[in-house]
Amino acid sequence: MEKFIEVSNLKKYFPTNSGTLHAVDGIDFFIEKGKTLGVVGESGCGKSTLGRVLLHLLEPTEGTIYFNGKDITKPGKRELKELRKNMQMIFQDPFSSLNTRMSVEQIIGEPLLIYRLCKDKWEYEKRVLEIMETVGLAERLRRVYPHELDGGRRQRIGIGRALALNPEFIVCDEPVSALDVSIQAQVLNLMMDLQEEYGLTYLFITHDLSVVKHISDDIMVMYLGMGVEKAGTKELFENQLHPYTKALISAIPQINIGQRKQRVVLKGEITSPINPKPACRFAPRCTYAKERCFKEVPELEEVLPGHYVSCFFTKEINNLS
Repeated sequence: MEKFIEVSNLKKYFPTNSGTLHAVDGIDFFIEKGKTLGVVGESGCGKSTLGRVLLHLLEPTEGTIYFNGKDITKPGKRELKELRKNMQMIFQDPFSSLNTRMSVEQIIGEPLLIYRLCKDKWEYEKRVLEIMETVGLAERLRRVYPHELDGGRRQRIGIGRALALNPEFIVCDEPVSALDVSIQAQVLNLMMDLQEEYGLTYLFITHDLSVVKHISDDIMVMYLGMGVEKAGTKELFENQLHPYTKALISAIPQINIGQRKQRVVLKGEITSPINPKPACRFAPRCTYAKERCFKEVPELEEVLPGHYVSCFFTKEINNLS
């Protein structure tokens, strides 16, 4: 097993007028080369911040980040520029993430110019057209501007821009959430085809459990800046061990109305991420919470082979020996 991306005790805090906001608070995980780790959770749980910290769009407050065995927690300016070749990002909004004053060719070709990867104009145009063909954009669109295209084509531009430097790792920050359902399927299938063809490694951030089930090899569930459960996709959907994960999975709409699923309804107040007390963040909404949960922070531990859970009473709740 090759740990291509490895993160240990990663934290990102933001100062506010009310105190310190713990956006990401002690995350641990790894991603194998050529695999996809899906990150799910409610809005505001720190998913996007985690992705940005990994790429140093935001600098970590604490913790370590390893990329292909190399510590990249505090890269220098030159090292960071080199890292950009191997680590890219696909943003959530396919319109606001593109420069509206640049054509499709200019947007996709900009990284090639910055890194001077083409000897002449002919090689540059050839490479841009190759990328456009790879992501399913017709050649006739090379001089078209983003506002002239639909959401699906705009996102293909974003994917093309991310692929321009031949990266090995891509953070996908809810890349299909702003698209129609039929277009979502096309973009997801494109990304899976690209992963197979180029051996890409993905961190796939989403709040849509159906999407993450389709594309991910492993899934990590986040709650208020912390990882509460991590397992293989099949294992997580068949055997949820954390109360929060059980509630998330139970909320997925059922296609077959004849199969009624027991819905887990969460009650109670959400813990404030500003200056949180040392306790389980989920405790105020958990029906299994005990006194210990309000005084200590549970660690993410391996309960079953490859299945990690952050809960003091996992075995008791799930009748595990």
